[in-house]
Amino acid sequence: MLDVIEIQKILPHRYPFLLVDRVTSMEMGKDIVAYKNISISEPVFQGHFPGHPIYPGVMILEGMAQAGGILALQSSGLTPEEIQEKVIYFMSIDNAKFRHPVKPGDVLEYRITVLKLRKNLIVLDGKAYVGDKLVSEAELKAMVMDK
Repeated sequence: MLDVIEIQKILPHRYPFLLVDRVTSMEMGKDIVAYKNISISEPVFQGHFPGHPIYPGVMILEGMAQAGGILALQSSGLTPEEIQEKVIYFMSIDNAKFRHPVKPGDVLEYRITVLKLRKNLIVLDGKAYVGDKLVSEAELKAMVMDK
């Protein structure tokens, strides 16, 4: 549905901090499914952890947040030009849980569902999977703001 080129038209993030590679489904104002391919060549693995690479939980949460940001901006009713003038600030991440380690070669699937959507506020239920195994979950709250 959205490739990385289209995602970069929505999100301001760039390498090495763009953590969504593809969006496969999105229902405006409701939910999104997005993917991140985890590669050993990512800079984070230089220090986390040498000889035992584990993708950091904070990066999983950031990927959820970015997928949620795509959903929030695409659901806002703004034109593509207006979206370029917006940024999403995350206000809170609650009830974060990490259930299984994520390793190089895994494909993270972000499944994000809207719990509340108002003009500039969005509350999301975020879940991350590798295959059919839940690896992380959290509730994310964010505001859409002018740059």
